[in-house]
Amino acid sequence: MEPQTITHEETYNAPVEKVWLALTDKNQMKSWYFNIPDFRHEVGSNFEFYESEKQEFLHRCTITEIVPLQKFQHTWTHPEQSKGVSLLTWELFPEGDQTRVLLTHSGIEQLADGGAAFAKENYEQGWKEIMGRSLRGFLEQ
Repeated sequence: MEPQTITHEETYNAPVEKVWLALTDKNQMKSWYFNIPDFRHEVGSNFEFYESEKQEFLHRCTITEIVPLQKFQHTWTHPEQSKGVSLLTWELFPEGDQTRVLLTHSGIEQLADGGAAFAKENYEQGWKEIMGRSLRGFLEQ
C-alpha cells in the first residue's frame, strides 16, 4: 500500500507561547480539542481519549518528541478498530505576532484495516475542522 500523509497548515493571530499551551496543556485542550484526563506532556507518556461522548473510536497515543515552542509529536492509533500506527506532528513557526502551525499526519495507510471511517479524506476533513475552526476559535477569541 502506498504511503499516505496529510498536511494541513494554518496561521493564527496568536503568539507562539499561546499556541504551544493550547496544544500541550490538557486543561486548554479540552476547550477546543478533546478531553484527555491522562495527558502528560513528556516524551514516552501514553494517553488515550474518545472523540465523542458515544465512546467510539478510541485513540491511543505515545509522545515521541517535544521541542518546546517548536514541535510536538506523538503516535496516533485506534486499537479497537486497527492494528496500525500513524504519526502526528505539530510544528510551530512564529511570524511576528502570529504563529504558523503545520500539522503532518503520516502513515494513514497503516489504519486502513479499520475500515472506511479511517479513509484519508475523513482525516483531512477532521484536521481542517479542528485546526481551521476549533483551534482558531479558541486562540482568536
